[in-house]
Amino acid sequence: LSVPQVFGLLVWALVASTFYQPIPAYGWVMFVAIFFWLVTVILFVMYLLQLQMKLYMIPWPVVVMIFNAAATVLYVTAFITCSAAVQSRIWLPGDYNKRAAASFFACIVMIAYGASTFLSFQAWKGFGSNAATSQVTD
Repeated sequence: LSVPQVFGLLVWALVASTFYQPIPAYGWVMFVAIFFWLVTVILFVMYLLQLQMKLYMIPWPVVVMIFNAAATVLYVTAFITCSAAVQSRIWLPGDYNKRAAASFFACIVMIAYGASTFLSFQAWKGFGSNAATSQVTD
């Protein structure tokens, strides 16, 4: 399992375990967290079963790079939204801790997707190749 899978699950589990319905901002956080968690799990299973080999007509490095970039951008908005919506309520002190933890883990997931975007961009452009992986022909 990857960092976005584990911590993305924590984000939406922590938010879902609170009484978030009166605060509309958490609807966006839940959408982003659940959507990208599901798509990440689907891509993980596809790579685990090597289904991308059967779908050779799809440019997978580009698809993965675009997915990671979109996840990064939307997780930036979810992180900011989640962090801004954390409010201390005397009548629900446990919810404050869970929402603050969800903000922290959303930041971790955002950074992980950002790093994945950078690495998938390098894989797409072929940066970092060495003599063993180079296919230069004379």
